[in-house]
Amino acid sequence: MRREMIAFAPAILLAGYWIGLEAMVLLGVTALAVGWMTRPITPGEEIEMNTLDPATGLPLRELALPMMDKIMTEARQSNRLSTCFVICVDEPQNLVANTSTREFDDVMRRSAERLRSVLRDSDYIARLGGARFMVMLKPTPNPDLESMIQLSVRLQSTLEEPLSIAGRSLSPTFHLGFCQMNRSPGSDAVSILEAAETAAEEASRNGPSAIRAYSNEIRRTAEIRTALSAEVGDALENGEIVAYFQPQICTDTGLISGMQAMPRWLHRERGVLGETDIMPAVIAANLRTRFYEVMMFQVFHALKEWNAREELVGIISLPINEELLTNPKMPERLQWEFDRFELPADQIRLVLEQDIVSKLNDDMISHTLSACRKMGCKIELAGFGNGPASINSVRNACAGRIRIHRSFVAHVDHDAEQQRLVAAIISLAEGLGIQTIAEGVSSIGEHAMLSQLGCNHVQGRGIATPMPLEDTHDWISRHMAKLEQTPRLNTRRGS
Repeated sequence: MRREMIAFAPAILLAGYWIGLEAMVLLGVTALAVGWMTRPITPGEEIEMNTLDPATGLPLRELALPMMDKIMTEARQSNRLSTCFVICVDEPQNLVANTSTREFDDVMRRSAERLRSVLRDSDYIARLGGARFMVMLKPTPNPDLESMIQLSVRLQSTLEEPLSIAGRSLSPTFHLGFCQMNRSPGSDAVSILEAAETAAEEASRNGPSAIRAYSNEIRRTAEIRTALSAEVGDALENGEIVAYFQPQICTDTGLISGMQAMPRWLHRERGVLGETDIMPAVIAANLRTRFYEVMMFQVFHALKEWNAREELVGIISLPINEELLTNPKMPERLQWEFDRFELPADQIRLVLEQDIVSKLNDDMISHTLSACRKMGCKIELAGFGNGPASINSVRNACAGRIRIHRSFVAHVDHDAEQQRLVAAIISLAEGLGIQTIAEGVSSIGEHAMLSQLGCNHVQGRGIATPMPLEDTHDWISRHMAKLEQTPRLNTRRGS
């Protein structure tokens, strides 16, 4: 009861006097209902309201953790086990870029409904934020690894069925990680959830629709990545992170048409580490700008050396990210490097990674790209056909080349569907007057088919693996010698 309720007292008494007991009771109940609905929300109630996801109605992490602890306690008391699953959309930035806020929320709501349709009513579902869900199973006797993998596949296949959103079909894919209670590094909810998240993160590194179970090996891998983030700063300054180069070949002539710079970490204890290990450490240490400065220096140094040796390597592809393009000083820094090494700007091709493509309308990014183009730099869009890159993206970036994603290149030599998809991309590029390069070419057969389909350039392990600068000289010599030995057709009339 509150003091404001006193105002209803005269009205309630008059209703009883003039109309009768029923009216007095009805008015009294109404007054109590109004008073309850207009009451100040207590701190506890406010916290609970803020921990429900407005799009799906599911509890968020803060509310989920106590419930997970309760499930684990119940499991221990009944001598049973539970399993925690973390389910995430693959490349969620692409889904965000290709949908409105309302459509994205609709995808999340429908995905939550699909999860519920596969699970039991007693299983617990929460949303971890973004495009991620958590599932905690009701305790059961001895859930083995095989049954958890089968459940993972069922969850995944249900989620990946096409969705009709705003009159169009969307088919997001999901990766999944899970941790069984008896494999959890700790006995509380935080431990098992973090373990499942670690497994999901490992799954995301292994391509779309991957599934991983938490294990000691995954834990050690995660610990190594954490350790690498503490070491990466010194590695950048000490020259341990270097540029390797992967050749690009023109399909018409067989000549070297370019090189792509790829980071490698020459780690004293762990050997040569690739980009999948380097970039998470760089991002965690907030050293992306410094990383690209180091890569840029090594690319210019390599160009200087190739030019001095009169080795024709074409244009060097240098992948860049959003952070560089939103830096207004980036064109000035690039021009300074060209001047310092006495190199023409048209020997560099800036490869726009997928996280940039959806933001090409940003004023700062557009301004920076325009300045780089005026300088003479070439522009290329990465991941065409498997991300946010579109015809508008090509036009806005004034790209001279698009990169066909490796998922379309795999098995293109004997997969008719792949051939049709690649042919469509190449036809589109030809219509726009731009070139194509296929990445991830792994065999002679793929190389030959891409050439037949009209792809202008190819790159991948089927051509050459990434190599340090000093090894490129011998490879260039061998490749040129091989070309000279290739029989040439005599095109003279009458011969």
